[in-house]
Amino acid sequence: MLIRIGFDIELGVTAPTALIYMLQLHPSRAADLQGMENLTISPPLRTDHYTDSFNNHCARVAVPLGVNRVRLRNEAVVFDTGWPDPVSYGAIEHAPGDLPVETLQFLLPSRYCEVDSELLQFAWAQFGGVPQGWQRVQAICDFVHRHLRFDYQCARATRTALEAFRERVGVCRDFTQLAITLCRCMNIPARYVTGYLGDIGIPPVPYPMDFSAWFEVYLGDRWHTFDARHNTPRIGRVVIARGRDAADVPITMVFGVNTLERFEVTTDEVLAVSA
Repeated sequence: MLIRIGFDIELGVTAPTALIYMLQLHPSRAADLQGMENLTISPPLRTDHYTDSFNNHCARVAVPLGVNRVRLRNEAVVFDTGWPDPVSYGAIEHAPGDLPVETLQFLLPSRYCEVDSELLQFAWAQFGGVPQGWQRVQAICDFVHRHLRFDYQCARATRTALEAFRERVGVCRDFTQLAITLCRCMNIPARYVTGYLGDIGIPPVPYPMDFSAWFEVYLGDRWHTFDARHNTPRIGRVVIARGRDAADVPITMVFGVNTLERFEVTTDEVLAVSA
């Protein structure tokens, strides 16, 4: 399967500043690119590319005096297997003392995932009796999927996992961060993922296309994909970035006053054309 991905994002700024974007594919999907990503910045501006501590592609753009709009565009085609998210019911859960050390940071509290809160006691009361491993993580997804109501109109960039738990509403990042927090409360490493997820293999949904958020947990000998918002294996996930929570993977971050003037995302299957 081939998937066409892309975006058209325009930001208004009021003064010289810098912006960071995290919009290129994660290195783990580099081999799947059919050609190159075609990322452009209008007007052309000095850009410094770097890799962060989570191995994400990042870039810093210098916005000089006199520039009041910055437009970021990209288009690419990515190969995908076309298979739904793998399911591994036998994947085992590890005690913290047996985990690979590189996973331990994904057990700790982070900006939007308050493991050291009332959620810790709640998680053990709610999921302590559930069999360990895949079944326990799935039980957490089932709970979050039922507990939160998805509503774009209630999106709030600063909402934490605990606030989502109390308010019982949110968007994909809130479903993801609450599930991550509950997993960490149960000593299961969990990390945040942002990327493309189109309506492939499902009926089209009545929402504008957007980037999506899901999460990965470490069970057995590898990371596994879970999605508390959709709560079913999906086709065509394309990873952009991974981190502890949404604070580590901002699509764009501007160091100063700015407004979002345009935001369009494309994620479509490339259909074969018959001769």
